[in-house]
Amino acid sequence: MVAFEWEVPTRGDNRHVGSAARHRGGWAPTPGSVVATDLRTSGRWDPFDPTEQVITAIDTAGYDTVIAPYDPAGEESWILAGIALRRTRHTRVAVEFHPGFGTPVYAAKVSATLQRNFDDRLQWQLRAVTDAADNRARGDRLTDAERYRRADEFLTVAKGVWHGAGARQGGFDGGEFNHVGEFYEVTDGGLDRSVHGHRFPTVRLTGESDEALSLSARHGDIHLFELSSTGAAPLIGPLSERAAALGRTVTAGLYLPLIVRATKDEAVQRLRRQWRDAYGADTDTRAEDLWVDDLSFAGFDRIGHRHPIGLVGSYDEVAQRIVDLTGQGFERFVLSGIPNIEELNRNTEHLLFRADERNRVLA
Repeated sequence: MVAFEWEVPTRGDNRHVGSAARHRGGWAPTPGSVVATDLRTSGRWDPFDPTEQVITAIDTAGYDTVIAPYDPAGEESWILAGIALRRTRHTRVAVEFHPGFGTPVYAAKVSATLQRNFDDRLQWQLRAVTDAADNRARGDRLTDAERYRRADEFLTVAKGVWHGAGARQGGFDGGEFNHVGEFYEVTDGGLDRSVHGHRFPTVRLTGESDEALSLSARHGDIHLFELSSTGAAPLIGPLSERAAALGRTVTAGLYLPLIVRATKDEAVQRLRRQWRDAYGADTDTRAEDLWVDDLSFAGFDRIGHRHPIGLVGSYDEVAQRIVDLTGQGFERFVLSGIPNIEELNRNTEHLLFRADERNRVLA
């Protein structure tokens, strides 16, 4: 069965892209128009109301996972993940964070509380490497090679305190896990009975380097790739081989920004409108230079998305491309669209059943 996921916005949302103020979500400096009676004295929506609407729509539509992305200039992903867990009943929730968030023991304890209260629906999406500006802003002076080693050790320790046998009784009262490594040292650590019967969060990783694939082979349950001009499918084989050598399997997924409409012409017109929102009326030619093939467009990161290459086309065309990608070995698709609530509902109504008809159409 194909799994579909959705990334929630971290800096508000709006019908426009580019420099337009993102009033939805309380992110803009001035409130947007209030379209319903609001008795609160501020006269505006609660900052998280629009985000919660997106989260609720994801859950209601039957998406497999809500992703709370790591965004150094946006809302904190752990807080978004907590809200998503509270507002959903069925959907899994993936929190994206980097190992500098805290110690692996602390991350495991936070996750233990969330797993205990929300039916083991939390997943970890660990960002081993972040960009240079983010590293400097956080005071992270490690090299990328060191960051991958840190991520490996972070997951080793977190799993160790989760699965290690407890030496004392009850609660979060420690255990008998010990570890001395390059980045972490733990003595008599463990979460003991607090996690008895609860699953360690599913581990999701990203990246295309040898270090990224090796990390996923050792620790990952899901590995997410980005579309590229040469295609990400050739990397699935090496990842699977490395995991198999360790007696493991890793599911491959793909980030997939989308603009889909009834016809391709409508979808392209929508793309051009968003491009003009971001760059002005005389810049269509720049957008035309960014097509990779008849459906793949390499400028989504310039119109508000987190990933550069996505699909623009009709419902049938994009659904068929997803079917083709599934045949190449991808089992999960992380979708995104702007504005979120409108595009989420559009994809739910018109696209998903076409892309996965067997599992999304009632017999």
